[in-house]
Amino acid sequence: MELLKKRLANLLCVKSIATIVLTGVFARMTLVGLVTAEQFLTVYTVVIAFYFTLQAEKKATKEVTDNA
Repeated sequence: MELLKKRLANLLCVKSIATIVLTGVFARMTLVGLVTAEQFLTVYTVVIAFYFTLQAEKKATKEVTDNA
């Protein structure tokens, strides 16, 4: 239960909210025809890669700090 609470709290951080909103906006723009599917895929890939790279980096930094 504690893990679930922690994950929900992390989901509500600013970066997560920005990622979710950006995904929704670009999905809507793609459906309406304002951007192509390729443009959507490019932007979405960059955002997701950045987000997960940042998360992995934080986890690695925490592990190094914990082991020191």
